[in-house]
Amino acid sequence: MRKYLLLGVSLLGQLPVAWSQPATPRQLFPGLFEAVQLGRVFADNKTFVDAVPLQPPATILAAWHQQKQQPGFQLAQFVRTNFQLPADNGVVYHSNVAKGIQAHLDTLWTVLQRPATGSIANYSSLLPLPKPYIVPGGRFREVYYWDSYFTMLGLREAHQMALVRSMLDNFAYQIDQYGFIPNGNRTYYLTRSQPPFFSLMVELLAKEQGDTVLLRYQPQLLKEYAYWMAGADSLVRGQAKRRVVRLPGGEVLNRYWDSSQEPREESYAEDVAAAKAANRPAAGFYQDIRAAAASGWDFSTRWFGPASTLSSIQTTSLVAVDLNCLLLALEETIARTYSVQKAPAAAKAWQQRAKQRRQAILRYCWNEKAAWFTDYHWQDKQPATVRTLAGVFPLTFGVATKKQTQQVATGLQTDFLRPGGLLTTLSRSGQQWDAPNGWAPLQYMAIQGLHRYQHTALADTVTQRWIRLNVQVFVKNGKLLEKYNVTTTSSLAGGGEYPLQDGFGWTNGVLLSLLRPPVRR
Repeated sequence: MRKYLLLGVSLLGQLPVAWSQPATPRQLFPGLFEAVQLGRVFADNKTFVDAVPLQPPATILAAWHQQKQQPGFQLAQFVRTNFQLPADNGVVYHSNVAKGIQAHLDTLWTVLQRPATGSIANYSSLLPLPKPYIVPGGRFREVYYWDSYFTMLGLREAHQMALVRSMLDNFAYQIDQYGFIPNGNRTYYLTRSQPPFFSLMVELLAKEQGDTVLLRYQPQLLKEYAYWMAGADSLVRGQAKRRVVRLPGGEVLNRYWDSSQEPREESYAEDVAAAKAANRPAAGFYQDIRAAAASGWDFSTRWFGPASTLSSIQTTSLVAVDLNCLLLALEETIARTYSVQKAPAAAKAWQQRAKQRRQAILRYCWNEKAAWFTDYHWQDKQPATVRTLAGVFPLTFGVATKKQTQQVATGLQTDFLRPGGLLTTLSRSGQQWDAPNGWAPLQYMAIQGLHRYQHTALADTVTQRWIRLNVQVFVKNGKLLEKYNVTTTSSLAGGGEYPLQDGFGWTNGVLLSLLRPPVRR
């Protein structure tokens, strides 16, 4: 049987006070885990945490302690004997380029689909899911939270709404099981979530299947909100707790956060090395690293201090503009569920929450000097200075004024637009969520925001350039990739802690969505 730990949580009084959490690889294999990861038995630390033990941990640990003292002991061979390693990432799919990108996309849904995982091997890090789902591809062998919304956009275009519903049911299951949607369905991801796109997934399905969808997922929408707002009631001004921050005016906005202050198990060696070089308390450094992973932007100068290096990372010090726009959408969706339920008083209360958040985003995240929506440094009590593509989220969700939208559109046109689409930031740091890279989800959110405010020409330009780059790389390499170099379109994207991945769920989904006629989009 799997071993479980208890995690005490209190979520605005709406959730149980305790959740069962399966033990992680580091908890199951103390000592051996560190030896494998720090010894670089595998080039990618994620390989070991995804491996499945072939015997109970106690048996494996006893054998390791006994055998490691013997002459000629080889740790790599020991691991291969006692663990079933994940399949080699290799190439996701060898495409026949001559058949075209549409045929490639149609086939990839089958390649990237995984069956329900109700029965999991003992002590595996994989978390069970009751229904089929889509993985991103490459080293990402599990479902990921925010990736999945953009994957669903493509599934809708492929007329696979049953699979969309299956994935949505899986996320609802996770909320019921753990109190939130984890970063991915792995035990080592249970300390954090990702950008909260659950309400957008519900709205996507409701648009196709009617308002009863809103009622079906109302309980999970409320639990999702409780997770993000846990601790808000006890906050005083200028204080943060978990994912909530009480601002100078008394408003509550949110930040990305992770409950652990240890190195990430899937990037253990990298985090330990980075902490040694950081010259700051390791616990806070690890938590900021993990919080950046919770944002999906791991890593970017968006999260760095004035030194603009990983050592200066300060994710938990920033109220995130994209996160708060997504939580605004969650509040609005919950209000809609009560409207459908014919509960006008409750609907009005949630609309009021959304209104208050909208006003707070405008107050704290609009940087007048930069003419841009930025994150807000709640400890320094001032907007961040780094302009990033997260600044388009207030357009996507209708928060921005017309004047602000014009200023953001001008900045996009002048500073962010490149031959292949929009830059993620204007900084060339070597981090993957910086220049010269562009990412499908951010292109999509920018395009939607521009269309919402009738900046159609710029939206179409971004769309055309992004599609052209995707097709160009596909024709050359027969692949769709995780990220793209939008500046030098003949070069592949770089940066990050792992090689460029192909597959790739959200790229496929966004491309399919953008390929349809604009009038339908």
